[in-house]
Amino acid sequence: MNDGVTAIGSADQYWNLENGESKDINGITKESFIGQPVGRKKSDPVLVSKVRFRVLRDFLANLQEVILGTKLFLLFPAIPLAVVADSYDFGRPWIFALSLLGLTPLAERASFLTEQIAYYTGPTVGGLLNATCGNATELIIGLFALHQGKIHVVKYSLFGSVLSNLLLVLGTSLFCGGLANLKKEQRFDKKQSDVNTLLLLLGLLCLLLPLMFRYAAGPADSLAASSILRLSRASSIVMLIAYAAYLFFQLKTHRQIFESREEEDSDDGLSEDMPVIGLGSSLVWLAGMTAIIALLSEYVVDTIEAASDSWGLSVSFISVILLPIVGNAAEHAGSIIFALKNKLDISLGVALGSAAQISMFVIPLCVVVAWLIDVSMDLDFDLLETGSLAFSILLTAFTLQDGTSHYMKGVVLMLSYAVISACFFVHKITLDHHKASANL
Repeated sequence: MNDGVTAIGSADQYWNLENGESKDINGITKESFIGQPVGRKKSDPVLVSKVRFRVLRDFLANLQEVILGTKLFLLFPAIPLAVVADSYDFGRPWIFALSLLGLTPLAERASFLTEQIAYYTGPTVGGLLNATCGNATELIIGLFALHQGKIHVVKYSLFGSVLSNLLLVLGTSLFCGGLANLKKEQRFDKKQSDVNTLLLLLGLLCLLLPLMFRYAAGPADSLAASSILRLSRASSIVMLIAYAAYLFFQLKTHRQIFESREEEDSDDGLSEDMPVIGLGSSLVWLAGMTAIIALLSEYVVDTIEAASDSWGLSVSFISVILLPIVGNAAEHAGSIIFALKNKLDISLGVALGSAAQISMFVIPLCVVVAWLIDVSMDLDFDLLETGSLAFSILLTAFTLQDGTSHYMKGVVLMLSYAVISACFFVHKITLDHHKASANL
């Protein structure tokens, strides 16, 4: 199979499917195209099929699927605008805002391309690839912030992403799903949520230990910082081992626990046997989009302080609240729409799975990478952040304990997120107030 050729046939074959012919193409019929993944839209290949040269036709077909195959394609112009704003020294807050907008469709398309590659590599390699690319935006922003020594940005953004998935995404999904299904009892498989909750609790323990160690040692212990750093690095290795065990559990030994969600997913979108573009093309597109994500992430890290000063918002609020909301907008929308269709297993898989992935994979990976580049990043996220995360995990666990859902559970989770957001909104004011009081 040529890389430039789509996996289910050429653009002419797409045209046949679109125009009423039910001819079987690689075992795929017209009926199997009914329904589209959330956040994606069906492309119209009629014009592409009329292009004379096959190589150009295949390239345009891939371009149409990757760029125009998402409802977020209107945000793609923000990418060149961000580059122009940086090249011509526009205001740094403008660069920050345009970069955030540009990252939104890129994050969704990177997830789409990862799924395409997984069709060819199988579930094991696909799962590993998803672990790496599923939260690529957060990971790349964290790595750039590490390189510049902005450890607080790394911690705030990753903590905010976990918080957003647990309270905002899950809460909004349960709320909207409950309102849309008032006359139905919404149920979900507790086995999936229990596994993710266990991972989140293990991650919380690894974050609590350095914090408790610091308070137990006291300010007089001059060796506490180095001890906390060593403890954090050891804990990070344990967290990565735990996440690897989770992947093996999910993809090998206990696949049946997660099969119901995968079957529902295939009913609502492209089935497992239906890749849209070829393996080589997917790898090339993924490499290109990763490079663009890296560029925009560098812009975000470089300009976050300027945006904070210009907008009057603290760096903590921007990192904890704004970055996760914008970076995960496509996943958030998908989780909500699946909940509206009374398919809570998929919604929980998106919200809890992403939270567990960041907590048990991205955070410890950043600590290990910082170790390799000689940057002292530990797992001490301070009392406010760790306490907020602990109560969020406990609140989510109690919400999901009975395997049923209604809109009131979503209300409680969303209001909890609003209160925590307000806390970080006034965080800078509180610090400035204490500094002013100390100077009196």
